[in-house]
Amino acid sequence: MYKTNVENETKMVDSKPRIPKGMWVKCNTCKHLLYKKELVENLYICPFCSSYFRMPAEERISNILDNNSFKELYTNIEVGNPIDFPGYNDKILKIRSSTNLHEAIVVGSGKINDIDILIGACDTRFLMGSMGYIVGEKITNLFEFAIQKKLPVVLFNCSGGARMQEGIIALMQMAKTAAVIKKHSEAGLLYISILTDPTTGGVAASFAMLGDIIIAEPKALIGFAGPRVIEETIRQKLPEGFQRSEFLLEHGLIDDIIQRKDLRTYLGKIIMYHIPQKLKSIQDIKEKNILAKSNDLNTKDSWYKVLLSRKSNRPTALEFIQNIFEEFIEFHGDREMEEDYAIIGGIARLHEISITVVAHQKGHNVKERIKRNFGMPHPAGYKKALRLMKEAEKFKRPIITFIDTPGAACGIKAEEKGEAIAIAQILFEMSSLRVPILSILIGEGGSGGALGLAVANEVWALENATYSIISPEGFAAILWKDTKKAKEASAVMKMTTNELIKLGVIERIIPEGEAIRENINSISTIIRNDIISFINKMSQKDVKEIIKMRYNRFRKL
Repeated sequence: MYKTNVENETKMVDSKPRIPKGMWVKCNTCKHLLYKKELVENLYICPFCSSYFRMPAEERISNILDNNSFKELYTNIEVGNPIDFPGYNDKILKIRSSTNLHEAIVVGSGKINDIDILIGACDTRFLMGSMGYIVGEKITNLFEFAIQKKLPVVLFNCSGGARMQEGIIALMQMAKTAAVIKKHSEAGLLYISILTDPTTGGVAASFAMLGDIIIAEPKALIGFAGPRVIEETIRQKLPEGFQRSEFLLEHGLIDDIIQRKDLRTYLGKIIMYHIPQKLKSIQDIKEKNILAKSNDLNTKDSWYKVLLSRKSNRPTALEFIQNIFEEFIEFHGDREMEEDYAIIGGIARLHEISITVVAHQKGHNVKERIKRNFGMPHPAGYKKALRLMKEAEKFKRPIITFIDTPGAACGIKAEEKGEAIAIAQILFEMSSLRVPILSILIGEGGSGGALGLAVANEVWALENATYSIISPEGFAAILWKDTKKAKEASAVMKMTTNELIKLGVIERIIPEGEAIRENINSISTIIRNDIISFINKMSQKDVKEIIKMRYNRFRKL
């Protein structure tokens, strides 16, 4: 009887339900045990600490595209073992069997908001998403197809780098993918690169970092050499957050960080904004009566105008942008070393037309003004501005700049990084950009720091804005050795809008009234309609006329 009971107990123990393998996963950050189905429904984001898990390629694609729109391409590309690496062929077959993936990237066609695109996603389940011949060939074929069909490309990048097992052939894929992306770019087509965890090595040093727009998921590891390799090489502990998305954003290397839940909406807007569209004609809206007193200010003295242009509560460029345009998506960084907060820029929308907007941004309170260096750009700011302008040229977008700066940054950092070269370069490049440029002075226009955004077909100014070779204080210090004579200097310098229009330095004065903050909606309405008229007028000109007009504008001064 005892034996029977033991047998029964054993049977009961053996018959207990077991947890199927893979049903639960542990978060590496907060260590919570997570039900995998719920994790998948939450876009592979931990509900407890919001850490991002790596996503399978097919789920990344399905979460972005319209339902049932994806068609996979190039699944029949094969390669042998180019350097006869032992066991490589068997390893590939085993991974294919366990993951149901053909290779470390899935590519194909699909739609976002019914717009045709080509898309690809790397998958770390396949040899850490490493790039061998097949990955390089799939990407190259995808971009060649995109050129043929004139389609944008979106790539989710997630990789440990070039595939060691394919040796030098894997290395060659870096050059091959870069070359085809160059052809795609020269065809005037959009490439959006999305950096996910991890994006390193030869992938980071080739196709991943060549997007027109480069965005990243939060806290993704992004870099060339991995942190362990760097630490072992330099024998130093790396700072917290090194090589993470936030680090790259701060250092001007990516455009933005986008939450996974917001990605489809973000991509949909960006892609739609790159579809060429004609400006809709609308009737001009009459100026409101609250600006009727603006002419009274024309008799005020120069120094009074200087003080008005510098008022701390004067609306900033960002406030005007938000009031004039229907939407503004900001991009960041010079793609070299820094993010300069004194310059903002991105894509704005006005009556279904995409416009590149670049502006000085001062801020209002002390904390914000310090962060933005009081609107005085460093070299990185001008490099960012020029990067965005060249992008506008590629996609045939008009450029609007808003100017409000005491001047370019001065100091050791600015000089070390080539302030003069950066300003000279943007003047040089703006002179021949193949799209119309409009510059609007909204506050101070100080020296070369202002001119760096004002090589335009037309320059307009708010009534109480100023534009000058240097500040009145600097003028007085240099010529009269006395900064206390700044008021007298402002009168001599002819820096007010009425004087500037007589000199031919600006084309239009925009009335603003004495209480500009209260009048911002009315002023913005005037500017909005004048911008539409400007774009309509410039759309009647060919590229040669646009460039010649800009050249002649400065040639006569």
